[in-house]
Order: sequence, then C-alpha cells, then structure tokens
Amino acid sequence: MTELMHHIDLCSGIGGFSLGFQQAGLSKPVLFCDTDAWCRKVLAKHWPDVPISEDVKELANDPERLVPATDPRNTILTAGYPCQPFSVAGKQRGTEDDRHIWPYISQIISRKRPAWCVFENVYGHIALGLDQVLADLEAQGYATRTFIVPACGVNAPHRRDRVWIIARNVGNAAHNGRDGRAAQAGREGQAHQPQQQPSVRGEPIRPSEDVAYTDNEGPQGWLPRGSDTERQGVDGHFGRSSTAHRQPAKDWWAVEPPVGRVAHGIPRRVDRLKGLGNAIVPQIAQRIGETIKKAEGL
Repeated sequence: MTELMHHIDLCSGIGGFSLGFQQAGLSKPVLFCDTDAWCRKVLAKHWPDVPISEDVKELANDPERLVPATDPRNTILTAGYPCQPFSVAGKQRGTEDDRHIWPYISQIISRKRPAWCVFENVYGHIALGLDQVLADLEAQGYATRTFIVPACGVNAPHRRDRVWIIARNVGNAAHNGRDGRAAQAGREGQAHQPQQQPSVRGEPIRPSEDVAYTDNEGPQGWLPRGSDTERQGVDGHFGRSSTAHRQPAKDWWAVEPPVGRVAHGIPRRVDRLKGLGNAIVPQIAQRIGETIKKAEGL
C-alpha cells in the first residue's frame, strides 16, 4: 500500500484541501488551523483525530513545537490564506491589511521545508501581492507554477475564478539532478506562460460590477450586474458584458428589502454560507493532488 503524504492544512476553512487530497489518495491531514470557530467544529467532526490550531501567527512563532514533526520529503502544506487584502470586493490594502498573513505562512515553510505547497486565492491577487509570494517561495528554493482555474472547469455551476499556486521544493537541486531539471523546467514554463494578469501590473484592480457587496459598501448609484438595462451588449461568455457600460440606477436600495429566503429556517445558515463562500473547490484540489501523485511516482 502506498504511503500517504503528511498534510499541514493552514487556513483550513471547512477542509476543502484535505477532502480533495484524500479523494486523490495523496495525503492525510496532520494539522488544521483556522480562526473561525464554526469551521473548527466542522473539521473536528470529519477529522476527529487531527489537532486544530486557531492562529497561523502563533504557529509561525514556534513551528518546531506547535507543528507536528514530519519527514519534509513526504509533507505537503496548503493554505487558502485570507483573500480580503487582495479582493476586488474589499479595499485592496494588500500588505497593510491586518488580515495579510502570508509572511507568517512563509516563515512556517522556511522552518518545515515541505516537499510541496499548494495555495489558493482570489483573482485580484494577481495584481496585488502575488509577485511577493512567488519571490518568497523561489528564495526558499521552490519552483512554482500559477494557474487560473474556474470552478466551472470541474463542472461546478458557477465561474469563481481563483489563482492556484503550486510549489515544489527543489532547494537541493545541486545535489539532485531530477529536482534540478524540474526547477529549470518550472522556471522556463513560467517564463513562456501567457500573461493572464491585468495589463497594468502591480496596480490594484478597481471594484468590479461582477461582485456582490455586503453592508451596502459597493459603488452606489449603479445598476447591479444582471439587470435588464445592463444585459444590453452581453456577449454570451459566462454572462459577461462585452463592454463596461453601466447605467445610473433609479431605484437603488438604501437598505435591502425583507425578501423571503429559500434557506429560511436552516440552522446556522449564516455560518454555512460564510463557510461555503470562503471554501476552496475540493474537486480542483483533487485534480492537483492526482497530478502531484504522478510527479512523486506514488
């Protein structure tokens, strides 16, 4: 029987990475970490024997004591780290956002040296913060590749574009010809990969009409995406308009009216919606896990 890799699952949410990797037969979780109490309850229900931490910053301060000791060559680390610093639905404060925890994750990586790392974040990360993440990983000896994978790519009924980062530890390339070739192939592939980011690199993406704004914080005075007026000029590609036309709204709600909910009466409805909204798509993680298995010869 093939030995499963050890999986350090940071910013775990409701366990999408662990579920996908288990379905791929790649790994078993040895540590979860999430700040949300309801998510921790979900993790404890489905993986009762796996320890759960509450704070990535605390782990980064003492990873030798707080992160389980595993063979780095047989360890994978994942994180769907907070998207709010980069999301077009937020203020895009980047590194100035209190929720920007990538430096702490990078610190854990530098101390634990996992063979593989996989990360997921929002599309806005491309123009804000992604360069630093890739630079940090390369400085630690990781060959990286990035992909834009929509949820509809695995037959989910919505688009949900997300940035996926896959990193392989090739820090000992000088002593391992196979890893050295992998690192070189990764660098060359990335150099020739078509640019999928906005044309002005490094500039925050402006808030999009395609996102839903909470607490009425969106750009007021415009018709929401999908209205009859806005539908003029739709090119049929995932419902996106071929132009950026938006018309002033005559009846924009100051406060959302008391519309009936189809999920009315379901217990912990808000927690469930938040957990699903922040979750990764486990079917994508499964495909990535299957690819890593092939790369490892498992």
